[in-house]
Amino acid sequence: MNQQALSALIWSVADLLRGDFKQSEYGRVILPFTVLRRLDCTLAPTKMAVLAEHQAKVAADLPFEPFVLKKASASFYNISPLDLPKLIGDQDNLRANLHSYVQGFAADVRDIFEHFDFANTVERLHKAGLLYLVVEKFAGIDLHPDSVHNAQMGLVFEELIRRFAEISNETAGEHFTPREVIRLMVSLLFVEDDEALTKSGTVRTIYDPTAGTGGMLSVAGEHLADVNPGARMTMFGQELNPESYAICKADMLIKGQDVRNIVLGNTLSDDGLPGRQFDYMLSNPPFGVEWKKVEKEVRREAEEKGFAGRFGPGLPRVSDGSLLFLLHLISKMRPAEQGGSRIGIVLNGSPLFTGGAGSGESEIRRYVLENDLVEAIVALPTDMFYNTGISTYVWILCNHKVEDRRGWVQLIDASSFWQKMRKSLGSKRKELSEAHIADITRIFGGFLELDQAVVTDAQGKDLARVALFPDVPLPSAPEGGKVRRVPIAKVFRNEEFGYRTITVERPLRDAAGNVVLGERGKQKGKRQPDSSLRDTENVPLAEDIDAYFRREVLPHAPDAWIDHVRTKVGYEIPFNRHFYVFEPPRPLAQIDADLKRSTDRIKQMIEGLAG
Repeated sequence: MNQQALSALIWSVADLLRGDFKQSEYGRVILPFTVLRRLDCTLAPTKMAVLAEHQAKVAADLPFEPFVLKKASASFYNISPLDLPKLIGDQDNLRANLHSYVQGFAADVRDIFEHFDFANTVERLHKAGLLYLVVEKFAGIDLHPDSVHNAQMGLVFEELIRRFAEISNETAGEHFTPREVIRLMVSLLFVEDDEALTKSGTVRTIYDPTAGTGGMLSVAGEHLADVNPGARMTMFGQELNPESYAICKADMLIKGQDVRNIVLGNTLSDDGLPGRQFDYMLSNPPFGVEWKKVEKEVRREAEEKGFAGRFGPGLPRVSDGSLLFLLHLISKMRPAEQGGSRIGIVLNGSPLFTGGAGSGESEIRRYVLENDLVEAIVALPTDMFYNTGISTYVWILCNHKVEDRRGWVQLIDASSFWQKMRKSLGSKRKELSEAHIADITRIFGGFLELDQAVVTDAQGKDLARVALFPDVPLPSAPEGGKVRRVPIAKVFRNEEFGYRTITVERPLRDAAGNVVLGERGKQKGKRQPDSSLRDTENVPLAEDIDAYFRREVLPHAPDAWIDHVRTKVGYEIPFNRHFYVFEPPRPLAQIDADLKRSTDRIKQMIEGLAG
């Protein structure tokens, strides 16, 4: 059974719930029962051996847990003689037996169901007379890992969460990231790590501070396993939403991960893994969400710890906390001499340019660029995410750049790399193909500056877009059409994104037009500025301020001067500006001819109506 059919089968439980549960509550039943059945099926082959081992160790007055775990061949266990098929054989005692069965799990598993608020859900089902029907339905679904592998189970979880979010009018994007976006990010992170990709026995750590249901962690683990089965990925994460946390923890449990590495809580106000550093980090923090709820804790850390804490470089405006997650990730990078770290984070357009010189956002950009942490920024197509159609960007950061990349940032405009989905999912209408991911990874891995050939027909409609790799020839133009080259990858020095904001003053004049001079103190005899005429200019870091001033300002305002005390350094990354290609308008004669044809046609239509 494929993933979509299995998701539909599981979601069909909703048919039983109509009338007794609101639509927005369906997920509170379906999600924990899906996890329960998955765990139930996973433990089924070793069930009898586990029970026998448990009885023997209890009889011998020995701690049973390590022995039982070994018999279970998993990182969890259940010492209850019950399972879902047995539960439906005793309908009269189903509620009590189900509670007993859940309590038989290891403590980490019980924690999962506590965060699902499973006990209250069972009580509601019992009172509505639905408990037996729901348990019977799930007992008939085979979710054993041999039938539904971990990757497919992850997709099933995602589909169920998406349906739950849609029907609840919630934000699906808060729970998970599209799989192909994660695959792209993972490919970009791994492309330069030859050791992890080739050597047997390699161990790497990966961390997601906004783990959701664990999709990013899972895809990273699957990718490494595909290319190097002898390597091992240890996964860490933190998640704010209790249900997403519960699903993530269940998924990690089944994969054999240490679920103590998955913590619940707000990453910004309460770092659940303090002092830990990781090889790789991935995150898709919420776009444009304010951090007012945690403002007190964040500001306290910034003021008390400075650069010894997470937020030393600066704080963005309260209306968008995405750059706080970036700083959090940077604080968890291993020192370069210990192997360093690489980060992939999805951000919207705002962190690229919002905030002038001296603002929190600008200071954060200044920090990452002056410390040579940004390897690349990749623009994704619009309509890629379930909850928004806005432009998004993948930032790749690294504190152990290879020699060729040091001091440089690569910008990749992959906004045209997409194919239309057969069926839209929320706001998601486009997806990346495997070929798109491969091309973007090749551009990044090769540190290329690259153009794309856009082939259009006689009417100007796009027929094809071809990335002009060194081994790809320029395509021919069709009859009446044309081929134009547009840039899709460029490389810039870090300092090219920097500028100085200078304050240009003009003299204050009295009613007679005379310049007003200061009369006392340090200002005595000096021209006084007119605040109403004050202006600012942004001067590129690479350019001499005085030379710029003489060329751009003095010819227009000979009496102006610079107030050097007010000069500030700023950084911005005007992504779209670097990829803008001017297309001259058509010749005026063509436009006039088109207008004449249109007006003649309108005139004929009016004459026809009059006749």
